[in-house]
Amino acid sequence: MQRFQALRIYFERHGFAVCTRLAEPLGMKVKSVRLFFIYASFTTVVGGFVLYLTLAFWLKLKDMIHSKRTSVFDL
Repeated sequence: MQRFQALRIYFERHGFAVCTRLAEPLGMKVKSVRLFFIYASFTTVVGGFVLYLTLAFWLKLKDMIHSKRTSVFDL
């Protein structure tokens, strides 16, 4: 249990101060940096989903426009 506590304290001291360490040299508020990361993560997830739906729509449209030939004699 004490090992887990030591690991938790280590991550709290070194890992959770990422936004603070980025904001200080840039002269920004920590809240602004955190909000940027939150918005960027949502944009990435939503953007990937929109890209997937767009590509699926284009492939479906391509299949509807170009008729599939099942045999050489369909020319």
